[in-house]
Amino acid sequence: MHETIWFLIVGSLLVFMGIAASTLKHLPVSAAMFYLLIGYLLGPPGANLLQLDIVRDAHLLRVLTEVALLVSLFAIGLRLRVPLDDRLWILPLRLGLLAMIVTIPLIAFFGMQGLQLAWGPALLLATVLAPTDPVLAHDVQVHDPGDLDRVRFALSGEGGVNDGIALPFAVFSLAVCEAGDVPPHTLPSMPAFAALALWGIAGAAAIGGALAWATTHTVAWLRTRHAKALGLEGFFALGLIELSYGAAQLAHSYGFIAVFAAGVSMRRVEHRASGERSPRKVIGAVNSEDVVSTASHPDKAHAYMAESVLGFTIELERIAEVFVMTVIGNVVGNLREPLFTWHSATVVAVLFLVVRPLAVELSLAGSQATHAQRRLMSWFGIRGIGSFYYLAYALEHGRRADVLPLVPLVIATVVASVIVHGVSATPLMNWYRRVRHVK
Repeated sequence: MHETIWFLIVGSLLVFMGIAASTLKHLPVSAAMFYLLIGYLLGPPGANLLQLDIVRDAHLLRVLTEVALLVSLFAIGLRLRVPLDDRLWILPLRLGLLAMIVTIPLIAFFGMQGLQLAWGPALLLATVLAPTDPVLAHDVQVHDPGDLDRVRFALSGEGGVNDGIALPFAVFSLAVCEAGDVPPHTLPSMPAFAALALWGIAGAAAIGGALAWATTHTVAWLRTRHAKALGLEGFFALGLIELSYGAAQLAHSYGFIAVFAAGVSMRRVEHRASGERSPRKVIGAVNSEDVVSTASHPDKAHAYMAESVLGFTIELERIAEVFVMTVIGNVVGNLREPLFTWHSATVVAVLFLVVRPLAVELSLAGSQATHAQRRLMSWFGIRGIGSFYYLAYALEHGRRADVLPLVPLVIATVVASVIVHGVSATPLMNWYRRVRHVK
């Protein structure tokens, strides 16, 4: 009977959100807010059918969020249809790297001075809260591969870059916690750590890009020359994600970066094959009885494959969002500590209103982004599944005495971001579209 109830709950949720998704796009709410509430009500405050504990179930929660991030990072990479030498890439790279470098010391300083945390836990809190979320920012992401808007491109690319770059900072902050409360300049092997971080980023980008380039060309060759390897784009997408992540991990580099790079590389192969025409124009109208000929057509094969893989990963990303945000909502319902306290409220306010705007302004100094665009980027530093992943990672790999005080602070920030940014995304992006149209 218990399993039957779960079938009814999950089925009803998926059907309802499939029907209501188009309506939510026009309202100042997000789907993630509903999933969060449903997960909360499935816990002790409501039906008490699910009891996930952030400490006890840290490994399971880390794996679930890891899968969601991998799918989302690949989908984001596939959306970014811009040559790698285009100046538009400067914005997400600045936000993904420079803004994070600014964000981490600022939050760490606040953690030490404002929250009276030791150096290690303060640095760990900063690391967990530093990455922006690639999963929840539907309204502020690029809408399609031809979307070249600076705000959407920068925020999408930032989420793809900084979730992987956060890993070396997380490892370093856990090492600081293990070493005790010591000043950062006394920690040994900083050059070696920097070298490992550089290899982790560059090596992962090379591995993911090369694997995607090779497999995409191979499948396209089989389709156009021999009419083989047709269909099953979902297998190809999942296989490429797993290959990129596994190969990067085996090479001691960062799997998130590799998966993001794989998506970008696959789109670059399609862009070079299709030229400046959009993939949809290249594909044209596809008759249901003519799918095979389109998939194997020499001029259409790359575009058809990229768009089919993108469509599959976007659907998978939405499904992953349902389950992960429901899980986070249930974790909130099972927390033993109060979620919103003066400490957590102060962390949210400082991060959203001080640290994020300052990090964006400093990292984008001298860029072509307008004042309105910088203001939007400053506000939409969405925290969500990425921060939850690194919290679970820290609980799994670090000393719980150092990590446990951070749990309510991080989860409160995630919940606040889901609500505040979810409510403001639609009206602010509508305002931005009107401003652009007037100009």
